[in-house]
Amino acid sequence: MSLMTVKEVAAFLGVQEVRVERLERESLLVSREKDTDGNPLFDSGDVERYKQLAERLGGI
Repeated sequence: MSLMTVKEVAAFLGVQEVRVERLERESLLVSREKDTDGNPLFDSGDVERYKQLAERLGGI
């Protein structure tokens, strides 16, 4: 399991960081842990699966 920061997820998905935070808040993208500052960390596999699903549904 490789963890990604909000910034890394935003870059991977091609969206703004606030969008990633909103996805996490709405439980559409679930964080696995929190860093020392309390920011969410996401599993890279989950992020890839979310991207595939979002693209099938018409885009992110």
